[in-house]
Amino acid sequence: MIITITGRQTEVPSDFAKTAEKKLNKFDKFFREDASATLKIGRKRGRETVELTILSGGTLFRSEKQDDTMLNAFDSTIEAIEGQIRKNKTRLSKRLKEGAFAKNEKVGDVAETEEQEFKIRTKTFKFKPMSTEEAILQMNLLGHNFFVFENDESGKVNVVYLRNDGDYGHIIPD
Repeated sequence: MIITITGRQTEVPSDFAKTAEKKLNKFDKFFREDASATLKIGRKRGRETVELTILSGGTLFRSEKQDDTMLNAFDSTIEAIEGQIRKNKTRLSKRLKEGAFAKNEKVGDVAETEEQEFKIRTKTFKFKPMSTEEAILQMNLLGHNFFVFENDESGKVNVVYLRNDGDYGHIIPD
């Protein structure tokens, strides 16, 4: 696994980097050799923030946690990624490294949980070409945290969403 550690307006302590690499290497049993992990550390509202993103086989695993110490926030992100793998292990088995889930193996120190079925509710609606600002307004009027729309400039389907920090995000297909 290729590991990249960066600091956002902060210096990455070398002892933290060594500890983080050691803990991230335990994910090697799940991911292929071409997997990449990006660890971003920073400080938000007086608390340490750690964001971990792992890309493997076209699948993204992401967690962002805040805590009083950088190490505690990092440990929480590791637990969250392990939880994502454990919860979806059957669906992910084709995308992860072969043999990643040995029979009766536990992920981390947490026992396996039963896989749950997706409950899918389908909606259909007509796309009306609109600007990004108009889509955000429509999303807010509906009380949703994301909105799919046809961009009036490009004619492509885009998504706007409300981020955890209160800002808005805009997803544009490539």
